[in-house]
Amino acid sequence: MHFKSLSTALLGASLMALSACSGGSDTTPAAPKQDVVKTPATMADILAHPRRADSTARDRFRNPAETLEFFEVGPGKKVGEIWPGWYTPVIAPYLAENGGTYVAVLRQGETERILKRNAAFTDKYVGAEGFGNIELGKFGDEDTPILETGDLDILLTFRNVHSWMRGGYSDKAFADFYAALKPGGILGIVQHRLPESATQDPDGGTGYVQESYIKDMAKRAGFEFVASSEINANPRDTADHPFGVWTLPPSSHVPKDAKKIPEGFDAQLFKNIGESDRATLKFRKPL
Repeated sequence: MHFKSLSTALLGASLMALSACSGGSDTTPAAPKQDVVKTPATMADILAHPRRADSTARDRFRNPAETLEFFEVGPGKKVGEIWPGWYTPVIAPYLAENGGTYVAVLRQGETERILKRNAAFTDKYVGAEGFGNIELGKFGDEDTPILETGDLDILLTFRNVHSWMRGGYSDKAFADFYAALKPGGILGIVQHRLPESATQDPDGGTGYVQESYIKDMAKRAGFEFVASSEINANPRDTADHPFGVWTLPPSSHVPKDAKKIPEGFDAQLFKNIGESDRATLKFRKPL
């Protein structure tokens, strides 16, 4: 009896050891590891991102999603923006998520104001998480190209045409834009709009510019007019305010010198108008 019990014990120990070595009875092969595919952010995702919390109040006047769609901003495009700012947290992250490239075209010049403005932009956005590899260009009244490559798919500018007119280099501006775009490239312009029935100040002193005036400048540079849109229209804006377009939000300018304020001026009435009526124009560089 003793010998039989010992044999049984040894047999049991051997079976346990064999089971341990074999890793248990479950011989089902492990499932292959699946790669996680990241879905690129949509424009709606970009516009809803918390980093834009301080900018969304202006979306109803600037209509970024509709405006960028009209200008054909999409995946894989190389898009430049003249004198960037408000639109940077929209365009740059969208392109970074969708295989495109954002080119921030900063102001030319060595004045303290320009240097500070450009430094503030680069410090805030270049290298920032989610903004991709931002490329830089320069534009102004100096006779240098925006980019040496001239390979932009799209070049955008928002509410700047009057500045080039005031600076006396509007024709140069459109020539520079033409050179920066590849054949077939799109030039998108949003500009405070002066009614065609009004008299255009060639210096753009009020900030308002007629659509026909912009089209003529673009045509002289070689662009073809493609289409206009009323995305950014505001029929409440009469474009004849005492302090130009800056009478309206977001500037809501009121002179500190009371003598310069017209009798009966009510700043709230202009705030109620909202932001300016704007032309939204699309041009193309011929193939």
